[in-house]
Amino acid sequence: MRRPIRNLIPLAAALLVAWASPGLAGVFVQCPTLSNPSDPGSVVYTGSFSDINGDGLIRAADNEIVNPVSPTQVCMHLAAGDGWTSMADGREQYIFGFANATGDNDDMVMHMYMFGATFPAPTIKVKQGDDVYLTLTNVGMANRPDLFDPHTVHWHGFPNAASIFDGVPDASISINMGASLTYYYKVQESGTFMYHCHVEATEHMQMGMLGNLYVTPVQDGTSHTYPPDTGRTYTKFAYNDGDGSTGYDVDYPIQIAAFDPAFHDASRDTQPLPFALMDDKYPMLNGRGYPDTVEAHGPLPHEHGNAAPMSTLIEATAGQRILLRISSLSTTSFHTLTVQGIPMQVVGRGSRKLGPANDTSQYYNTSSITIGGGQAVDVILDTTGLTPGSTYFLHTAQLDHLANNDEDFGGMMTEIRIQ
Repeated sequence: MRRPIRNLIPLAAALLVAWASPGLAGVFVQCPTLSNPSDPGSVVYTGSFSDINGDGLIRAADNEIVNPVSPTQVCMHLAAGDGWTSMADGREQYIFGFANATGDNDDMVMHMYMFGATFPAPTIKVKQGDDVYLTLTNVGMANRPDLFDPHTVHWHGFPNAASIFDGVPDASISINMGASLTYYYKVQESGTFMYHCHVEATEHMQMGMLGNLYVTPVQDGTSHTYPPDTGRTYTKFAYNDGDGSTGYDVDYPIQIAAFDPAFHDASRDTQPLPFALMDDKYPMLNGRGYPDTVEAHGPLPHEHGNAAPMSTLIEATAGQRILLRISSLSTTSFHTLTVQGIPMQVVGRGSRKLGPANDTSQYYNTSSITIGGGQAVDVILDTTGLTPGSTYFLHTAQLDHLANNDEDFGGMMTEIRIQ
């Protein structure tokens, strides 16, 4: 289907509204390309693209889009549905969630991703200046055929150019079962964000529809020495700091969330949901409780397949700087994280650098940070002087959250291993 256009965004919005209507329900990924590279108006919405390098994104800069509409174009496809995950004590939990369907054949998505939800949702990492087309397909609830819940993607804290792409049902579109919607984002700001479903938000977030999302700055790839003249040279940065003060060697996104097993069991068993009694018994980092947090990268096996694909093990070579992109989408509590023996320098909060460029006066050192649901903080750990082979712990200061339900010595904790 060819749609010649002169102004991409208004017509794209109109097409998305039409496609989300019940009469046009179906899996339809929009990653626009140019049928005639010499004519910027010759846009085709069913263009030629594939995820060649397997990173879960389709990026023009990686030569994965034939005749892209812009050199900064990025496309992604998420499937929303239900599934299962496993807690650190072995308990199975029924979840709602997202899965990465990028590059898969449209005709197979409904079949492939029923029971395909993961917790946390797939991490989204894009660059400042990117033009992002994110398609969401609602594949339905295979374990709960009585439910007809729509879903959305809400990029928390992101300044959308139009409310249609915000994901809040009051001002945008919710995607019904069997339908697709493509969101468009012009990524103007770097920082640590997060995303989640905003339909019946407390329920869907408690059930697992949330994930890490962060944007790298345009300063990446340039060289800055910090501290000036006496420090090390960095090419990766948390923000456009102008002086290299947010430079790092390795980075780890860490998302705080927790499950109430009674709530999940009630949803699984088609029972009334105990909102007023919600009490999280499984505090987690990136969907895992300790000791699962330090298991290798890749999904953990469980009865229904694979779960919790994201490790939270933090590894660095002595002398390196570690950037922790910490966010929380907890539906019940504030949480405090602390590290014993490694200074924590806070350089950003709420997807913003502390202070303007070339100014470090608002950075501060601390032994712990406290954040609530919907908040994010960027922390740098400097491992200079630490002994290779040593292990440190990043953990919550709330003792009742250092447990996997009734099992002690678990919960919201992971290891920092110095090589």
